Amino acid sequence: MNKLVKCLQASSLAAFLCLTANADAKTGYVFVSSEKDDVVTVFDAETMNKLTEIKTRERPRAMQLSNDGSLLYVACGDGDTIDVIDVDKLRVKKSIEIGEDPDRFDISPDEKYLYASNEDDGLVTVYDLIKDERVAEIEVGEEPEGVLVSPDNRVVYVTSEVANMVHVIDIETKALVENVVVGNRPRRMMLTQDLRELWVSNEVGGTISVLDTSTYQVTSELSFAPKGIRPENISPVGMVMTKDGKRAYVTLGSANHVAVVDTASHTVLDYILVGKRAWGVSLNSDESKLYVTNGKSDDLAVIDTARLKVIKSVPAGRVPHDVVVDD
Repeated sequence: MNKLVKCLQASSLAAFLCLTANADAKTGYVFVSSEKDDVVTVFDAETMNKLTEIKTRERPRAMQLSNDGSLLYVACGDGDTIDVIDVDKLRVKKSIEIGEDPDRFDISPDEKYLYASNEDDGLVTVYDLIKDERVAEIEVGEEPEGVLVSPDNRVVYVTSEVANMVHVIDIETKALVENVVVGNRPRRMMLTQDLRELWVSNEVGGTISVLDTSTYQVTSELSFAPKGIRPENISPVGMVMTKDGKRAYVTLGSANHVAVVDTASHTVLDYILVGKRAWGVSLNSDESKLYVTNGKSDDLAVIDTARLKVIKSVPAGRVPHDVVVDD
């Protein structure tokens, strides 16, 4: 093999490795949606300096990154769209017309379909991301909010705030297969790592309902009692679980705290004081930091998960709602 061929092969390999590394690289961004400013604010995850603001349609709320991190999907409630942000260019590349007042959404694991709750119409809209068109509308209870696609791509879970239910939709048939009564005003959901439990936050009920996913029965209720807080101010909403499934963090809304929960025993380990109306929550990649949006103090709290203490608080626009970390 001559020297020229070897050189070309080495260059090709280096280029391939460079492209592969870039494809897997994280941006180091923290994204926060601001309901009143109609923007997604971008922070540097290391310094928490504000980098820019991305203008969206009205009232951006729920956000989700694509699997490769190249796109950030944003539900814009008063704009009736899901805005799609190009993460490399940090601007909206298109807006998906998704129906009235999309609150939350989830994307199928294969990224073929997006499922969005239309709060005003009591519907779940199914959108084909490949064909770029709406393919179904599924009627559920009044004021649907939380949407969660199971990792096995078998069912979609949807919360109804007024009906106090979790609706279970079969993905293949797009039919409702179960309606499970939970607590008062259910909001968000998450699955345990073994997929055996579905946790549902009940904002007005002040609890977490735990469902057995094989029977769709509520098997237990988690309650919260941070010191000095009236029960009526305890309003759990956002939840996130560690990768090993051992710990969960729950934002408690007007209680201005985050609860730290042992997932196996369903017991509260600690409470962390944050800003006013703790809402959205997200962990960074190594789970050393927890980020919490505080809707009434207009800030983002950064928590050291080893010490369970807020280490920084930064302004995050008016009524920050959701937070997504890409570090």
